[in-house]
Amino acid sequence: MHCVCVGLFGALLAALVLLEAGYAMGLRLNFTRSLPLGLYRVVNRPVERGAYVRFCPPRGGAIALGMERGYLHAGEVCANGYLPLLKRVAAVGGAWVLAQDDGVRVDGRLLPLSAHLAVDAAGRPMPRPSPTQLQLAPSQLWVMSDTNSHSFDSRYFGPIDRAWVMEVIEPVATWGPGGTWSG
Repeated sequence: MHCVCVGLFGALLAALVLLEAGYAMGLRLNFTRSLPLGLYRVVNRPVERGAYVRFCPPRGGAIALGMERGYLHAGEVCANGYLPLLKRVAAVGGAWVLAQDDGVRVDGRLLPLSAHLAVDAAGRPMPRPSPTQLQLAPSQLWVMSDTNSHSFDSRYFGPIDRAWVMEVIEPVATWGPGGTWSG
């Protein structure tokens, strides 16, 4: 029994060292349903429409409600005590966004999987961004999941500030729901 425990501890320690080294090299694991599950890497690319971003949202408003209801998770990465969110940039500054029950339109084009859910799985009313029609300021981004119609994203909390973005990431290998194996 002692050898098994020592072996398991050693394997766990080795896994933690590998995870830490991977993080230092810019590798990120995604286990959320907002993006395809898998391994991503940090890239030196501009924040533009279609990019995957990792960002720290501020406390307050619909974001605080999301944390309270368990849509978001606590962590030590963001200064506000949240774990970063991962989303695809659906629109950048200058774009017109219209968020309605049937979905989000960017410059008149309906985004897939973007319908607003009236209530969550527990039957609680979902928040709406205010205003529901706006032209994004140069510093604003509209972030969405394009793989999960139940993602907690800009259709509920509105635009985010570009300054909240920590990094742009791209997939290395993805699998499972919302993605197909690539790599």
